[in-house]
Amino acid sequence: MAGQSDLHLSLFSFQEEEFLGEDEMVEIVPNMRMDPLHLICGDFGPFRPQIATQVPLWLAVALKIRGKCTIRPPEWMSVEKLTQVLEAERNSSREFQPLPFHFVEISRLISDHARDDIPDVYMVRSLIEDIRNVRFDKVETGLQTIHERTHAMKLKNLSATEANIVRPFVLRALQAFYKHDSPEMIPQSDTTAIRRRQAADHGPKRYPRV
Repeated sequence: MAGQSDLHLSLFSFQEEEFLGEDEMVEIVPNMRMDPLHLICGDFGPFRPQIATQVPLWLAVALKIRGKCTIRPPEWMSVEKLTQVLEAERNSSREFQPLPFHFVEISRLISDHARDDIPDVYMVRSLIEDIRNVRFDKVETGLQTIHERTHAMKLKNLSATEANIVRPFVLRALQAFYKHDSPEMIPQSDTTAIRRRQAADHGPKRYPRV
């Protein structure tokens, strides 16, 4: 039961993934004047009109909703950059292109709350969705290669969403293979029979009397 509960705990909900992604830093351009904010996670500001500054995504969204700033999309969210990433993903059947760990959550939050700040927002959304689909196909293909001799897996440049999907399956598969190969998991009656056969095979040899 403990193993099963650990596997369930390893699967984050959509809200939890988004919450974690909100801590990523983004650039905003304030349209107001405000003193620095001294928060548990750090100090941000001062805020001056038309002077760009870095803040956590959750703070950027809060200010954007109140009409206090515009959000500058990250460089990787441009149509040109995403097109290059998509082509590279399609040309490599095994490698994942480097993207922010929370690129799915970042792009969703910015496009939901600041779509007017994203050039070609609909094309950006479409490209990100295509990239996700190509990468998920790679993940699925990679999982099909797991067999009883697999003791570990290395998947470089996975995103948070992809890692969240892969983790429970890989853990279950590796645990099942480990139990299958582990002598401790053989029933007691079987181990007793095995010991008797081994004792018979390795016991003292009896030679016929001459």
